[in-house]
Amino acid sequence: MTAPPAELWSGQFGDDYTARNKRSPLGARLNAWKMILPQGCRSVLEVGANVGQNLEAIAQISACEFMACEPNDYAREELANLSLTSERNITADTADKLSFPISHADLVFTWGVLIHIPPDKLLKSMQEIHRVSKRWIIAAEYFAPQEEMVPYRGQDNAMWRRDYGALYLDNFPDLRCDMCMFTWKRMTGLDNLTIWVFEKG
Repeated sequence: MTAPPAELWSGQFGDDYTARNKRSPLGARLNAWKMILPQGCRSVLEVGANVGQNLEAIAQISACEFMACEPNDYAREELANLSLTSERNITADTADKLSFPISHADLVFTWGVLIHIPPDKLLKSMQEIHRVSKRWIIAAEYFAPQEEMVPYRGQDNAMWRRDYGALYLDNFPDLRCDMCMFTWKRMTGLDNLTIWVFEKG
């Protein structure tokens, strides 16, 4: 297939993704967040939050203030129904155009989101994440040593594996990597994600 339109994730394709994933168990995510949530974190922004499963897991172990951006209307409504935060803290922003001010949240993170950002928008998206993060950035994404496009649900140019950790370190000299872990699906129940925890310093 040809490259998908910019509205791919805000339209029916994104609705179908939300319907498939919104009922996955929280236990595995909770276990991961117990290991990676930075000590002293008081505010969290998830970029591409979908229905808010990560925020729901974090809420079980922390009293953080939550913010989220999600361009899909259906997913954003499901997220708002969780009542984890006020609706003014939930936006329809895309990763490359965040409306939040500089250093707005202690932690800004993505979970299976950078993998779906086209190459021509990836660096701008990472710059925006870096801009609104006050102290920490977490990326939980599919890893590959070299960039590779992977057909996704019949779509070309909708998912890429890369070394996202190297991209962060190479483009943002003020970041250091505090932790890197792999969530092997057979053991954790999560996807085979690489999770990087970065801190500004």
